[in-house]
Amino acid sequence: MKKIIFHDWHTIEYQTAWDKQEALLTEALHRKFKEGVPAKNRFIFCEHPHVFTIGKSGNDNNLLVDKNFLKKIQATVFHINRGGDITYHGPGQIVGYPIIDLETFDIGVRKYIERIEEIIIRTLAEYNIKAERLKGATGVWLEPHTANARKIAAIGVRVSRGITMHGFAFNINTDLKYFSYINPCGFTDKGVTSLQKELGKPVPMQEVKKKLMHYFVEVFEDKKGRTAL
Repeated sequence: MKKIIFHDWHTIEYQTAWDKQEALLTEALHRKFKEGVPAKNRFIFCEHPHVFTIGKSGNDNNLLVDKNFLKKIQATVFHINRGGDITYHGPGQIVGYPIIDLETFDIGVRKYIERIEEIIIRTLAEYNIKAERLKGATGVWLEPHTANARKIAAIGVRVSRGITMHGFAFNINTDLKYFSYINPCGFTDKGVTSLQKELGKPVPMQEVKKKLMHYFVEVFEDKKGRTAL
């Protein structure tokens, strides 16, 4: 069995979480390449205060408000070292940061992203919500091939010598108006949604985290030798 260590950082400033991720990544790389022992595979949950993050391929023009407005809505902006364009993190959103060695699971980056999508798709199925992938648009979508296509989870990762950081943002009880201040992931023609909006009621965050942990184990630990994806 491939052991996964779960952490919950609860609500944490974005910079603090980024620094902690970098420290854990450094530790994992040191274990693997200096000590010659397996890296510890971790899956971290957290929430952030209002923040917009712009990935390596991001365009500043996809942030639609100025510095004064950002101050008014109590939001900050970070240019970060993950893939992807701009996204939003904030209260009521589960952010997941897996720091894992892909070699442990014998998968590459594309398969890794597909597995993260699968965890969220299976979690949403527990709420009788059919979620899917959209070709050419990483993340998890509802009705992706219709005019009502809307994203419920964004994914943006960095992989350093086979070890991952950053991860996904899953809208649970998120204040969706913050997405109106950006072109989410660079899209101007697709919507954004949350579990609360789809169900018409708020959902306990801990309940969703437990389901995500269950499916992370199911998809990644692969205890029976099956290939999840």
